[in-house]
Amino acid sequence: MIELRHLKTLAALRDAGSLVDAADRVHLTQSALSHQIKDLEERLDCSLFIRKTKPICFTSAGQRLLTLADDILPMIRNAERDIARLAGGETGRLNICIECHSCFDWLMPTIDHFRQNWPEVEMDLSTGFSFQPLPALARGDLDLVITSDPEPRTGIHYEPLFSYESLLAISRQHRLVARKHIEAQDLAQETLITYPVDTGRLDLFSRFLDPANVEPSEIRTAELTVMMVQLVASGRGVAALPNWAMHEYLERDFIQSRPLGEKGLWCTLYAAIREDQIGSEFMQDFLNTARDVSFKTLKGIRSAQREEPQG
Repeated sequence: MIELRHLKTLAALRDAGSLVDAADRVHLTQSALSHQIKDLEERLDCSLFIRKTKPICFTSAGQRLLTLADDILPMIRNAERDIARLAGGETGRLNICIECHSCFDWLMPTIDHFRQNWPEVEMDLSTGFSFQPLPALARGDLDLVITSDPEPRTGIHYEPLFSYESLLAISRQHRLVARKHIEAQDLAQETLITYPVDTGRLDLFSRFLDPANVEPSEIRTAELTVMMVQLVASGRGVAALPNWAMHEYLERDFIQSRPLGEKGLWCTLYAAIREDQIGSEFMQDFLNTARDVSFKTLKGIRSAQREEPQG
């Protein structure tokens, strides 16, 4: 009566928090996912979650099935890993480079999980702040690059991990607190605090300020998110940061945030890998683990649609 696909769907619904995002995660349309849940509820003759609640609230029956999913799904994934090892004897190397200054919050738990599942894979981690990681990936010096700035390159595949909203962090006393959202012109007289990255590689400039032909009055850099937040809180400037990187500071009322533009500025984080490694079992497992950990760890992210970089 209860099938594996049902357990995967319910787990995705819980982790994603909405029907739309859950459908993306299990590669179904929203209509197909709703139909699958309705079919299971009719088989069991009970409701599994309470409609029109946000976040989704599961009934006692739904919670029981989620407990079952949490028991069974990891066992299946472990069996698939073991079979992959037996079939292919997969060992290898996974040299990772990150271009995201805020990514350590979810990347380190991802690496910990992956090491437990693939102890035979040699791993290394570096940052791409002082060199160009994508050419190194193409040469084979690296195996995976975490980036929000994909560049079209022959032989390189970009796998979307998740999407996040870039918000403007401002002090609690800032003049823009009264605004519902921020227009590009609002930043013309502001000191903008950014990570030490070329502005051409920042979505704030390429997708928000540059199209409006606006430049901030001054740019100041800081390497750590906590340093940027401290500067913003003390009125030294404003900063565009991922929504999940600001969650803790917003909850503590340390700073305020506002959307960039009326519709918000949504960005996507990618894993860049060589095309010849797409079929690698341990590479695919790392990507799946990264998505699972990020959705369980980060607030405000959503599933990303696959979209190749434009050349």
